[in-house]
Amino acid sequence: MYRVSESAHDKPTGNQGDAMTQTSRTEATTPASAAPATAGSGAGGAPDPRPLFARALDQLGRLVASVRVDDLDRPTPCTDYTVRQLLGHLVAVERRVAHISRGGQPFDVTSLVTDVPDDDWLEVWTTARGELDAALSQAGVLERTFVHPAGTFPGRQAIFAYVGEAAVHGWDLAAAIGRQDLLDDSLAAVSLGPLTQFLPAQPRGGHIPFGPVVDVPADAPAYDRLVGWVGRDPHWTTGTT
Repeated sequence: MYRVSESAHDKPTGNQGDAMTQTSRTEATTPASAAPATAGSGAGGAPDPRPLFARALDQLGRLVASVRVDDLDRPTPCTDYTVRQLLGHLVAVERRVAHISRGGQPFDVTSLVTDVPDDDWLEVWTTARGELDAALSQAGVLERTFVHPAGTFPGRQAIFAYVGEAAVHGWDLAAAIGRQDLLDDSLAAVSLGPLTQFLPAQPRGGHIPFGPVVDVPADAPAYDRLVGWVGRDPHWTTGTT
């Protein structure tokens, strides 16, 4: 089995909607980075996004393991989420992506898990991760159709979008608990291209629940560029909320 989160709120507000919810077939206005060669290739030479998704989920797992009970009420860059609520969303992402990869409908599964005891988040995350790994290891999953709240997409395309979401939420959680040292900037670098393809610079706001692109220098760290693209302030701290 290979080691391999979905939407923010089903009806998100502010800047916290997920990349895939706003999937666009329109090419972004900034150049997209090529998918990494190490991801492997599938039909037609298109890369298999699952190894990259696994890296993003592994990073999230390390961050979830670093959350302390006294962190749970901290604010996050997802303006309507505390750390506890962000964790609840991340577990819901794992469960929902596994469900839709098997042909299920997205709204069969909640987008926010709320019934986890404060000291059980890592165990619940890990269990959901195992279920997701098993689901995405199914034969033919990349060619399967995924039904998402935003529409219907090939599995390969959908999973690439989830990579960006997982990478961004990794930054959200790291910033909230002060563990930016656990972030892998190379993951952000390879996530940026697919994310900019799925989420164009315009329009933003309204039914596109992301703030305007935050301009950062072209030579800024990849994570600054990634979160700036989705409307986050790369210099966010708990004191800015």
